[in-house]
Amino acid sequence: MQRRDSLWFHAGFRRLWAGDTISQFGSFVGQTALPLLAATVLAATPFEMGLLTAAENLAFLVIGLPAGVWVDRMRRRPLMMRADIARAVALLSVPVAWWAGWLTLTQLVVVALLVSVGTVFFDVAYQSYLPSLIGREKLVEGNAKLQASQSVAQIAGPSIGGWLTQLIGAANTVLTTGAGYVVSALFLWRIKETEPEPTRPGDTSLRAQVVEGLRFVFGNVTLRAITLCTASANLVGSVLMAVEILFLTRDLHLSPGAVGMMLTGGGVGGVLGALTTGWWTRRVGQARTIWVVCIVTYPPTMLIPLAQPGWMVALVPVGLVFFGYGVVVYNVSQVSYRQAICPDRLLGRMNASVRFVIWGTMPIGGLIGGALGETIGVRGTMWVSVIGYLVAITPLLLSPLRKLRDIPEEPAAPHTDSALLP
Repeated sequence: MQRRDSLWFHAGFRRLWAGDTISQFGSFVGQTALPLLAATVLAATPFEMGLLTAAENLAFLVIGLPAGVWVDRMRRRPLMMRADIARAVALLSVPVAWWAGWLTLTQLVVVALLVSVGTVFFDVAYQSYLPSLIGREKLVEGNAKLQASQSVAQIAGPSIGGWLTQLIGAANTVLTTGAGYVVSALFLWRIKETEPEPTRPGDTSLRAQVVEGLRFVFGNVTLRAITLCTASANLVGSVLMAVEILFLTRDLHLSPGAVGMMLTGGGVGGVLGALTTGWWTRRVGQARTIWVVCIVTYPPTMLIPLAQPGWMVALVPVGLVFFGYGVVVYNVSQVSYRQAICPDRLLGRMNASVRFVIWGTMPIGGLIGGALGETIGVRGTMWVSVIGYLVAITPLLLSPLRKLRDIPEEPAAPHTDSALLP
């Protein structure tokens, strides 16, 4: 029996949740189909796969900071709808080009770049919109539900993407991703709650507003630690992503359908993580969970590069289960922490500043992964990645988060620590 104060009874959140869930399914199908298209049809090299991985996240590095200023200047829901439609149009060009016989790796890289621009605005706007839609006291519940949907999509999406690629081809499978973004926009359009008018910054320059957001993030010692940890993890994660499909298809000799099945391991762990995040925050503490869950779940990822053809391929989904579990619990905890301590007027810039750093490392990681794959081999590159995850925890262990149990009740004052960005 659900309590009446649960977000299950919040109509606006239900529509946001439904739209995001459908979009996530399309995204995970597409994230499997695009690299499979590049690897199996266009015969991409490891370095070209690295370029594709880099393009998927390059916009966070290029326009991430000004995007936060723009998000703070406008209503977030219409912006999210426009981002959905733009991503759908870009992705639908892939099957059209394939049908016409024009598809090239260059187009895939350009499409990935355009989709990443839409993702910048959608993600920054979404994380800034959620507190005004449901209230700060519901952030852990809201983020946990959204993460649960993402994890279910992560389970089914790669498997569906792999099997559809095997049945109808990767280019045709990309259609489902574009359709998912269109449906997501329709659900956002149906949200009836009135979004507050954004606070106008007056005559403050774009540069000054960008700097204010950076000062808040890097002037707060706990936000700085979270940002550095996540950025490091995303860097080495992109190293892994650049060669992951090659590892599964060429080293382990798996079919596209089997690749999809292997990748569902992270989604299984993610669902378990979303379902048990409440247990972690109650027993361990909302702030303490951020670093404790990393120590518990990151070491088993070292099983992944140990996999071999035959029964030892099972080490891949086992390692991904632990990894997916830890990532979801960590993300729910740290995103809720960031949203709770940030003043409303800085939410867009705070999220954009964090995203600029944590996603800005991903194109760099993709290029590094491609280069390492060419030089030390795919399996060696996998080892570099999983060891890097363990090193990424260091900023959290050296920060005051180790002494905090729960999220502070009041937003933090800007410029808590002026040691950075004078």
